[in-house]
Amino acid sequence: MMILEGIVTTISATGAVNIAPMGPHIDDAVASSEWSRFTLRPFRTAQTFANLMAHGEGVLHVTDDVLLLARSALGMIDPLPLLRPAQKVRGWVLADACRFYEFRVVSCDEQSERARFEAVVVHSGRLRDFFGFNRAKHAVVEAAILATRTALVPLDEIEAEYRKLAVLVEKTGGAQEHAAFDLLRRYVQQIIEAAP
Repeated sequence: MMILEGIVTTISATGAVNIAPMGPHIDDAVASSEWSRFTLRPFRTAQTFANLMAHGEGVLHVTDDVLLLARSALGMIDPLPLLRPAQKVRGWVLADACRFYEFRVVSCDEQSERARFEAVVVHSGRLRDFFGFNRAKHAVVEAAILATRTALVPLDEIEAEYRKLAVLVEKTGGAQEHAAFDLLRRYVQQIIEAAP
């Protein structure tokens, strides 16, 4: 199984949109082609978990918009990005994503700290080309993951990783990557300063 970094939109029982970074597990055998199923593993404390329990549908997005990924990792999605209604599920598609996969949950195992939702793709589409590889984009993805793990990973380790990632952003990043990394670095720095 490989993990693809993406963004998932779900809706709550009241219809509120949630946008969250999520790494679905995809079978290696189908990863290079159009895949029809994947596994999501949100923490049981996450809004994505609550939404999928209340309404087992959503949309997985493949995007190169690392600023949106950083904002969603920190829960700073105000204003919401441009959205359009999904076609086959009750949900929303990010209008600027590269690809999207509307899905339905077919099974759920919530026995461990991270639930396991098995999902099937009911509709997919391509909206635009993926920008391409860029070391700064990858650095922002890693920084966003670390920012969501401040309660799990020692803060001095996160700070050391951020120093390494900053070099990649500085050398290869554009305006979007710089803005995303600065947002994440400020967030982590506030947590470090508030730590006992």
